[in-house]
Amino acid sequence: MLELTGITAGYDRREPVVRDVSLSVGHAEAVGLLGPSGCGKSTLAKVAALLHRPDAGTMTLDGTVVRGWRHRAPQEQRTAVGVVFQQPRLSADPRLSLRELIAQPLRSTGRRREVPARVAELAPLVGLSAELLERRPHAVSDGQLQRACLARALVLRPGLLICDEMTAMLDASTTAALVAVVEAYRAESGAALLAVGHDRVLLERWCDRTVRWSAGVESGRNLPVP
Repeated sequence: MLELTGITAGYDRREPVVRDVSLSVGHAEAVGLLGPSGCGKSTLAKVAALLHRPDAGTMTLDGTVVRGWRHRAPQEQRTAVGVVFQQPRLSADPRLSLRELIAQPLRSTGRRREVPARVAELAPLVGLSAELLERRPHAVSDGQLQRACLARALVLRPGLLICDEMTAMLDASTTAALVAVVEAYRAESGAALLAVGHDRVLLERWCDRTVRWSAGVESGRNLPVP
């Protein structure tokens, strides 16, 4: 499903955040990427989500080599990956209602006709009432906004879901609820999961296997832990 090989990436070519890292996620597999804050795991997640072009290395998604990131990636590859970030307020347009937020990917891919049915289907699954759907981000809690961000990540029915510290800012009950939504979706769709975080207990309970960053990610060379 996902193959990252020899990835080097960062925001300054002279000082890459990630150096020569490899990671794989098989079809329908749930992989946890465990590491301390600042080690580069979120940068690697952005590469995997087609949101950040690496400086070196190759990425293969569902058997096809990725040659473009962000708007340069083919639509079939962009829509194959759904991503949920740690801080929902940084990934949500404050001008949009939660309903519009969830519908964003459908509208941007020319599938406006699917919006009413898909939002109506997902909202109760993630625990959002009709009244909450009409609110904007400033008028809901972090947990409610993250529920909408998860629904947005699922709205195009991706084959790979990337959760980058998705539950780090949430209480235990909301964490359990969102993990249950992800697992229900995976059971129904056969989607793969890359869950990034620093909570060892959560990742080991949630995922089929957990890769420790400090031991070197898959076949990549050993990386120093900051």
